[in-house]
Amino acid sequence: GFYTTLLLTQAPGHILTQTSNKTEILCDLKREHAGVYWYRWSQERQHFQFLLFSNAMGRATYGPNVRQDKFSVHEARSQSSYSLHISHLHPSDSGIYYCTVAQSSQLLLGTGTQLTVVDALPPKTTQTPVSKKPLPRTTERKAASREGPCSPLVWIPLAAAVLLLLLSLVPTAYRLHREFPASMLRGAGL
Repeated sequence: GFYTTLLLTQAPGHILTQTSNKTEILCDLKREHAGVYWYRWSQERQHFQFLLFSNAMGRATYGPNVRQDKFSVHEARSQSSYSLHISHLHPSDSGIYYCTVAQSSQLLLGTGTQLTVVDALPPKTTQTPVSKKPLPRTTERKAASREGPCSPLVWIPLAAAVLLLLLSLVPTAYRLHREFPASMLRGAGL
């Protein structure tokens, strides 16, 4: 199963960049490990994609259909910090990136980094002076109803957390499914 933990922290939390650029995500580990796994959660495809595993010796094993010239992991500062380098960025690279380590047959997830790749960055706007006149209440209500109760910044991590919880229950359900019939037979004296 997958479990989130503060033993792995990632920086930055959010990256907004343009197509064809490159970027870097730092993962800081708070304990010993045999290597670091990197996954991407795709909101569009609704699944986790295994990108690569980098062992303590610096050797990398890539996931299926993952280009080695696009992703690479480098040791940063010490053996407890690693950075994922992503080049030739494309909008399809957008998603939440997680560094993970294996511990007791579980994968511990880092804090996650939201990467958004766009063809063109929005222009920087100059701030307009804030009007001192309060808005009428009806306008406020209409604006709130158009945006809905939750912004994507709230429901995307929430959906990912629910998925992680469900994935963590799969091994338990499988074990109970396997053990239940056997215990029933023993209890019946068969």
